[in-house]
Amino acid sequence: MAANSLVSRLVICCNQRSFLYHSPILLRPRLTHGRHTYQWPLPLSYSSTQFVQESTEGNTAEVRSRLNVVNILEERGLLESLTSDSLKSACSDPSLPALRVYCGFDPTAESLHLGNLLGIIVLSWFLRCGHKVVALVGGATGRVGDPSGKSIERPELDLLSLDRNVSRISTTISRILGRNQGAKCFTILNNYDWWKDVKLLDFLKEVGRFARMGVMMSKESVRTRLESEQGMSYTEFTYQLLQGYDFLRLFRDEDVNVQIGGSDQWGNITAGTDLIRRILQAEGAYGLTFPLLLKSDGTKFGKSEDGAIWLSPSLLSPYQFYQHLFSVPDSDVVRFLKILTFLSIEEIVKIEREMQGPGYVPNTAQRRLAEEVTLFVHGEEGLDEARKATEALRPGAETKLDWRIIEAIAEDVPSCSLPYNEVLNISILDLTVSIGLLESKSAARRLLKQGGLYLNNSRVDSEAKKIEGDDIVDSKVILLSAGKKNKMIVRIS
Repeated sequence: MAANSLVSRLVICCNQRSFLYHSPILLRPRLTHGRHTYQWPLPLSYSSTQFVQESTEGNTAEVRSRLNVVNILEERGLLESLTSDSLKSACSDPSLPALRVYCGFDPTAESLHLGNLLGIIVLSWFLRCGHKVVALVGGATGRVGDPSGKSIERPELDLLSLDRNVSRISTTISRILGRNQGAKCFTILNNYDWWKDVKLLDFLKEVGRFARMGVMMSKESVRTRLESEQGMSYTEFTYQLLQGYDFLRLFRDEDVNVQIGGSDQWGNITAGTDLIRRILQAEGAYGLTFPLLLKSDGTKFGKSEDGAIWLSPSLLSPYQFYQHLFSVPDSDVVRFLKILTFLSIEEIVKIEREMQGPGYVPNTAQRRLAEEVTLFVHGEEGLDEARKATEALRPGAETKLDWRIIEAIAEDVPSCSLPYNEVLNISILDLTVSIGLLESKSAARRLLKQGGLYLNNSRVDSEAKKIEGDDIVDSKVILLSAGKKNKMIVRIS
């Protein structure tokens, strides 16, 4: 079954407004379409690859009290560059309408990862300050591949995979924004809706003739690749023009006047503002970039040894997501609290001060970081699951384990299956070796003497310990731990 069919079964179509423009003349003046407003809560609407969520417009008092989102982003370390300082006044001037801001997401995988979360967080800050936002999923540009930050060309995705990725990413963004900003207005679009009927000659005539080769080749992402051994294909070279037209189209037809993105998107964003000035001869289009999510050593945060830290619970459980954030070093945790959470600066300063005090309990700041980000991404239910599993699976915890808690981490922990009669009455030392948790009985014996061998969440104190019926949780599973992090699930058949 196609991905779109799967998603369409989960949502109800309630929006009457069409976002599909079929005219081959790209710059043809648009007709004015009526906007429909709805009071939260309401069902998500789905049309092809588009989700829409809208609410009633804010009242005059809300507009007057609008906070300056640019200043907030700057204070929290979420501002890298602006195309114009005029954006600072435009975003808080009570005499001007609320901004409409968009961020693009490439469907290169079936889930967004932690690095992509920054874009959603910045969109959320705009929403919290009274503005409107658009998340644009690149169903069309994903077929080309963004060369920014890449040393080689991205592998080409088949259309079925691309369609699946667009649907699942749209669902993830809608879930996060809808849960956290339900009383606000956001829209999720797929740029394939306006690219699928574009003809090459029309595009070259109406858009391509305004693009300047010198400017396009001077972009850092292009220049770096052109100077490399791999070079750059013409397909990749056109990407900035395609993204630039996306901004023009959204500016003209959807009243979007701000594009945001990571610092590696600067060239693509300015390509859009340049096209808007040249083709539409209009001012008032702005670009804003935020820093990439990096650790203090300069490496990307959002990538683990096993791959990306996914936002989708089907690829990474809320428990494991929580654990990645809980493992952030002290040198990074305060900065991540500023950029990944919505805690006030005053509260973060207080946490930082407590970290330097004599009575500070290690990892308290990391726990707060993990709780806030997990709540934002996975909601109360996901955070509750992560908390319970974290506490219950902590070696030495008094929390009674049940098989559901153990199964919640099953995809993230090595496991094996053994018959009941092969497990009952076996020596704990022999079991740890037979399942591969430890290399030898001597290693198991050493760990036991050091107090680091656990059966379920209880420390094993005796070498003579054998597995009893009560040790098998709900007659289904056993959890063995060698130290705090090295675990193995034994399923009993």
